[in-house]
Amino acid sequence: MRLFQQYLNGVFEPGSQTFESLDPATGKPWAVMPEARAQDVHRAVVAARQALTGPAWAGLTPTQRGKLLYRLADLVAENAQTLAEIETRDTGKIIRETSAQIAYVAEYYRYYAGLADKIHGAHLPIDKPDMEVWLRREPVGVVAAIVPWNSQLFLAAVKLGPALAAGCTVVLKASEDGPGPLLEFARLVDAAGFPPGVVNVLTGFGADCGARLTTHPQVDHVAFTGGPGTARHIVRNSAENLASTSLELGGKSPFIVFDDADLDSAVNAQVAGIFAATGQSCVAGSRLIIQAGVKQRFLEIVKAKAEAIVIGDPGDMATEVGPLCSQRQRSHIAQTVADSIAAGATLITGGAAPDAPGFYYRPTILDCPHSRIPAVATELFGPVLSVLTFETEAEALALANDTQYGLASGVFTRNLSRAHRMIRGIRAGIVWVNTYRAVSPIAPFGGFGLSGQGREGGLEAALDYTRVKAVWLRTSDEPIPDPFVMR
Repeated sequence: MRLFQQYLNGVFEPGSQTFESLDPATGKPWAVMPEARAQDVHRAVVAARQALTGPAWAGLTPTQRGKLLYRLADLVAENAQTLAEIETRDTGKIIRETSAQIAYVAEYYRYYAGLADKIHGAHLPIDKPDMEVWLRREPVGVVAAIVPWNSQLFLAAVKLGPALAAGCTVVLKASEDGPGPLLEFARLVDAAGFPPGVVNVLTGFGADCGARLTTHPQVDHVAFTGGPGTARHIVRNSAENLASTSLELGGKSPFIVFDDADLDSAVNAQVAGIFAATGQSCVAGSRLIIQAGVKQRFLEIVKAKAEAIVIGDPGDMATEVGPLCSQRQRSHIAQTVADSIAAGATLITGGAAPDAPGFYYRPTILDCPHSRIPAVATELFGPVLSVLTFETEAEALALANDTQYGLASGVFTRNLSRAHRMIRGIRAGIVWVNTYRAVSPIAPFGGFGLSGQGREGGLEAALDYTRVKAVWLRTSDEPIPDPFVMR
């Protein structure tokens, strides 16, 4: 089996312990991963703290930091296929998706490379004639970046890119489920020439590795992508070090189709929005909210497409849906689907695992009478589409907002006025109109409610990795008056 190593202070090394990683397509071990324990985390954070103020990193100009990020971007592009193959093997994401996504990840590093010397403060028109006052933006400090297994190279880029552009140092924790791609990515960080300690990459389990990282007194900011339950632990942990947090916590995104929509376009977007990545996406369009007049026709087409999807080896370019990342995840989905049917949902298609090894689950569609059905209310992180029906625009908006989440949403209509009303009314960090799952390094993303706080991507993310310092300079040559002499 392949042996991976962690990357601490510029050195590749085994963890304090190891664990086996399973190939989701077969359910069998394929690699041995380093398991970081509390002592490994401590060494990584100390290395990051020393690098933060050391001359090799702190002495670089922003332009020089940008050049390192450009080099990293080039290396990601050059090694995209290797990274994609490892991600497919370790997480089950199909190769056609990992190849395309990782190639685009390089653009995020290029964006932040160009932004590094454009993060600036401001001069203030202060109300005192003998003072000059300006603001400096300085790095927030040591960043703990915690990334889940799905789309992990992308989710690492939207943390690492802005953090490094701002001058921070980072301890990057990969998920214990499928950490191989990020451990391999560490080799590119090393090859790019970042000074030791600026980026550290490890993996381990939450109770030891994660808890030590988020409570460490030398961590200044925690950037986390994952579920609300884990986020609550992180927020509690951050009380120990008063670290600031940015949290991207997934969603239960509404996909709203009005009866005047271009149905062919909406169907293709819906299929991509829920069945791509086997539904294991934080912005999955998992709640179809469909106007009654087009519901039957729309579902007929989606059902036919779902049943025609090619399920198979994620390493095969012909495969359209691969396995789920873990048996635990598949069991959770299967139980929630069963509970939903028992609660009144109608199974349109799917609802079972195929007769094959590995952690596969068929694309599934459930027609749901209300929003309290478990599959509607719960983020399943799998290929399960819950269908809700509406008659009026007001009802569509109410259904869209009938959730604790608020990350993404989609609206399909040819009525421009209606589109603008929905944009204003939907409580979500992203509204896609007549499209879905479009991303760019220029545009920020993030959510409302249980979908988290803060933004990733765009200039907003880079500013989140800075703190403002106010500088006061007295310009008068006159002595400062004696404060105890009355005038």
